[in-house]
Amino acid sequence: MMNAEYSNDARSSGAHTAQRQPASSPPLVLIVEDNEDTRFMLRTVLEMRGGIIVVEAENGEMATALAESLRPDLILMDGTLPLLDGFAATRRIRGFASGSNVPIVFLSGHAQPASEAQAFAAGCTDYLVKPFALGELNRVLERHLSQRSSG
Repeated sequence: MMNAEYSNDARSSGAHTAQRQPASSPPLVLIVEDNEDTRFMLRTVLEMRGGIIVVEAENGEMATALAESLRPDLILMDGTLPLLDGFAATRRIRGFASGSNVPIVFLSGHAQPASEAQAFAAGCTDYLVKPFALGELNRVLERHLSQRSSG
C-alpha cells in the first residue's frame, strides 16, 4: 500500500508526488476530506483492505487538481470542504474527460433527501451519511472497486 505524502508547500499548492499507475496496478483511491480524523479513519479502512494506493486532499481545489492529474479509480468526497465544496468539486471533476466515469462516493453529515439529491445532481455515484457503519463503507468500497477489476 502506498500513501502519497505531501509537504506543507505541496498541500497548499495542490502539487503531488504520486503518479497514476497502469490499469494493471493497484486501484488508486482519492480521499477528499478536510477533517484529519475522518481522513485517518478512511485511510485506515483502505489500508486494512490492502493493495490500494491512497492519496489525500484537504480541500476541493486540491481534489480537482489531483483527480485530473492522477485519474483515480474511486473518489471519496466530503460535502463540506474549504476553498471549493464537494458539490462544486464533483461537478468540476465530471467535466474532465478522465473524470466522467470515475465513481465518486459522497460523504455527508446531512441525512436530508434534498442534500442527497443535490449530491446526485452534482454527479456523485453513491452517498453515505456520516457517521456511517464500517460495514456500510466496506460494501460501497467493494461495489466500486470490484467494478474496476471486472471491467
